[in-house]
Amino acid sequence: MFKIVHAQFIAPGIKRFVIEAPRIARKQRPGQFVIIRVNETGERIPLTIEKSDPEKGTVNIVVQSIGKTTNLLNSLETGDSILDIVGPLGKPSEIENFGTVVVMGGGVGTAMAYPSASALKKAGNRVITIIGGRNKDLVILEKEMREVSDTVFVTTDDGSYGDKGLVTDRLRQLIDNGTRIDEVLAVGPIPMMKAVADMTRKEHIKTMVSLNPIMIDGTGMCGGCRVLVEGKSEFACVDGPEFDAHRVDFAILVQRNAMYRDAEKRSLEEYKHEVEKNKATAAEPEVACALEGKK
Repeated sequence: MFKIVHAQFIAPGIKRFVIEAPRIARKQRPGQFVIIRVNETGERIPLTIEKSDPEKGTVNIVVQSIGKTTNLLNSLETGDSILDIVGPLGKPSEIENFGTVVVMGGGVGTAMAYPSASALKKAGNRVITIIGGRNKDLVILEKEMREVSDTVFVTTDDGSYGDKGLVTDRLRQLIDNGTRIDEVLAVGPIPMMKAVADMTRKEHIKTMVSLNPIMIDGTGMCGGCRVLVEGKSEFACVDGPEFDAHRVDFAILVQRNAMYRDAEKRSLEEYKHEVEKNKATAAEPEVACALEGKK
């Protein structure tokens, strides 16, 4: 069991966990991830490590409530425990002094991009960060990103904070303004990463993306996280999770991630129904006591 030292929502539906995992904390490198199982009957899901503290023996993960397991995980609080955490898994980010690097985080992808941005800055790069969300409330880790970046741009879909538009709009502006960009790291929803790849391919700018396909064992044995890279099958858990964006077949990635969408939807609906049922059951004795008191 892995104890949750601290748990706090940092945005609507997005929660940060600080978890005791000393071995993982000592070995974690930017770009790596863990696979978590909440309980005995739970599924295994991959989650990127936001940061680690080797001295305290803790790792941070940021979780957005989307499906059954992430909702279940986000129902846990400080002092609770998680059954299994395996890691660190995957290849670390490629960190060296490239020159000027644009780090892009879409939504919760900002938490995945943060450790790489920090390492790239320490390696001597000029780091330009672009982060975005659907609205102001869903822009996360702005303060942390400002601490490790030379410049930070914020975008929101609805214009409630920063620039109105997408993170790709700001990247387009930088390119059009003649800003020298030696490398781009993009982490976020698949459509966002594909749009970045399409844009930088034309400009001949090296671009890396962090992929999060369906994953089970995290060791390359199950084949669930297979991605097509220049027509060749590779596995995100051992060959990634970061890949050259210009070599990734995003169409196949979208297809594979949609394979279990209906099953995931049913599972989430059943989970929510069970939660409501438990709430109702828990409230029944109080109702009974109140009625008895009126007799």
